[in-house]
Amino acid sequence: MAASSNSSLSGSSVSSDPEDYQPPIWKSYLYQLQQEAPRPKRITCPQEIKSRPKHYGREFHGLISREQADELLGGSEGAYLIRESQRQPGTFTLALRFGGQTLNYRLFHDGKHFVGEKHFESVHDLVTDGLITLYIETKAAEYIAKMTTNPIYQHVGYTALLRDKMSQRLSRARSESKKVTFQQNDKISNSPLGRCSALKDGSEKQCNYDKLHNFKVHTFRGPHWCEYCANFMWGLIAQGVRCSDCGLNVHKQCSKLVPSDCQPDLRRIKKVFSCDLTTLVKAHNTSRPMVVDMCIREIEQRGLKSEGLYRVSGFTEHIEDVRLSFDRDGEKADISANAYPDINTITGALKLYLRDLPIPVITYDVYTKFIQAAKINDPDTRLEAIHDGLLQLPPAHYETLRYLMTHLKRVTMYEKDNLMNAENLGIVFGPTLMQPPDQNTLATLNDMRHQKLIIQLLIEHEDILF
Repeated sequence: MAASSNSSLSGSSVSSDPEDYQPPIWKSYLYQLQQEAPRPKRITCPQEIKSRPKHYGREFHGLISREQADELLGGSEGAYLIRESQRQPGTFTLALRFGGQTLNYRLFHDGKHFVGEKHFESVHDLVTDGLITLYIETKAAEYIAKMTTNPIYQHVGYTALLRDKMSQRLSRARSESKKVTFQQNDKISNSPLGRCSALKDGSEKQCNYDKLHNFKVHTFRGPHWCEYCANFMWGLIAQGVRCSDCGLNVHKQCSKLVPSDCQPDLRRIKKVFSCDLTTLVKAHNTSRPMVVDMCIREIEQRGLKSEGLYRVSGFTEHIEDVRLSFDRDGEKADISANAYPDINTITGALKLYLRDLPIPVITYDVYTKFIQAAKINDPDTRLEAIHDGLLQLPPAHYETLRYLMTHLKRVTMYEKDNLMNAENLGIVFGPTLMQPPDQNTLATLNDMRHQKLIIQLLIEHEDILF
């Protein structure tokens, strides 16, 4: 089939509305090329080879030269075999006949077969995809090169749909990014509590909950199109990436341009515990993780007067049951007194959830800032530094920490019964909410007293810091 001219391929009835989007003509053209691509033909080895790798089977022909492989393939388009490399014994090569010549690719296996980043269940699947790719690149090379350097759909699709939205968001962020500071004048007390109104009058933290996409290399079968630039994704070695949280498919180069607007799909979230905090709240469309809400609600209903609350550990197996229940049932998990009479099981589950977050509530990025704040001697300056650190937290982390500190403040109101004051709670929650980025044991030990102090101050001054 003769390739059509570029002008005949570039036409389309593309609309900026996703519901009205129609595939451009060139997509049909590339699909037709896919159907015309040569089909793979296995060349099997009749003799038994003692060193034959199990995952290659009779496609493996042992230690043979390129010339021998070329002769065995016999000039048959799409024929292939696997051989051990003479240049590098112990390594394997895929010999593939295409375009009147034998192509050789270094072949790898890690449970799946691959020659680059694309992984396949079988060598036959790899060759099928490779032949389609090679054929399309041969027949439409000029057009594909043009798409790479000058995307013809750069004004439609994802880019156009989000342009207005992103402009509005950036404009709003600039107008609302007022830093909250402590005001110093004669009418306001110099004590932290006296300056509560000064803090509250400032702009509240905006919880837009932006989230980066979690892109990972993905193996696409057949022609696929980038959901950012609307252009073809191709390539035998590398093709594109997919967000494992929302399923967005884009070129690897386009992934650097996609805004932080990932909206996780609940069907892709495999568990609740050990899931990134922002990912979880975005997936459930909540301001905080439901684990925190549900556990705190249960604790405040029946546990505020429990002696040693949060300090006394529950039974490990019961805490593990709660974790499994959340992972399995989500917000339908039963953590009532009927299921778990010991309130320490619920406090243990909450601490486990916070401790197992891949990014701590007080993130690695601002950890040092908080530790440095704890070292400041002047109480007022120290509170100002802590407040500045809070403003740098991601929205989901900020809201989770605010809600938790409000709860812990209520716990301290029952100190006569539960024997837990802000300092005791700081000892318990310091290492849980704050973890050093480098996980250095010596640094962790040195920072423990600063971690305790930060949490203690967050509890004591919760009303003015948040």
